Amino acid sequence: MAKRLVKEVLRLGGVEIKRFNKALGQYKLLFKKYRPYTMVPEGAFILNLDLCNHYKTMKGDFVECGVWRGGMSAAISEILGSDRPLHLFDSFQGLPAAREIDGKEALAWQRDVNAPGYFDNCRAEESYVLQAMKLAGHKKYQTYPGWFDETIPEFGDHSVAIWRLDGDWYDSIMVCLDHLFPKVVEGGIVLLDDYYTWDGCAKAVHDYLSKTESPSRVYQWDNQIAYLVKKS
Repeated sequence: MAKRLVKEVLRLGGVEIKRFNKALGQYKLLFKKYRPYTMVPEGAFILNLDLCNHYKTMKGDFVECGVWRGGMSAAISEILGSDRPLHLFDSFQGLPAAREIDGKEALAWQRDVNAPGYFDNCRAEESYVLQAMKLAGHKKYQTYPGWFDETIPEFGDHSVAIWRLDGDWYDSIMVCLDHLFPKVVEGGIVLLDDYYTWDGCAKAVHDYLSKTESPSRVYQWDNQIAYLVKKS
């Protein structure tokens, strides 16, 4: 019995590896295509696509909070298909000021305006997103320019299947979770871009789950990409 179980686990693992290797070429081409429109490193970019591909049969819209130039959303749109409605939130003015709850590293990053990874405080004009979506050939999308505390509460009655949350700081993550997580369908996912990067993001996620007494859990995709699975 034990030997059969081990063989089955190895067989399933082999199937998963073959599936990923088959899709890897497409993921790499998408990264090359949208490289001017993303600051996500190639490895993480590919894993984001693979995770979305795994859940693409979920019914509901796609949302991204923290779009920058739109490359990640555009690539994901090619994975999810042209019929999937996309909702893209960004201030297009860069990040708000980090606070002490966001951690010493966050405060230091925002002070170092000459660092290669500063990207003008993550500021990008909305026109870049429009270019990226045109490159994707995706027309069923809407951008929501403005600060999250102004735009997120006004989001309409939508069912969300896949949501990429790239809000960096505690306050931004919390306002997004407060208003959007209830719209995520059962079994839907939330990709947590900054969970391992900034203290504020991780704190906000766990504070939200605690205060709402949610049974949802944080998982890892390939031991690297953090994501929530909605469970009621």
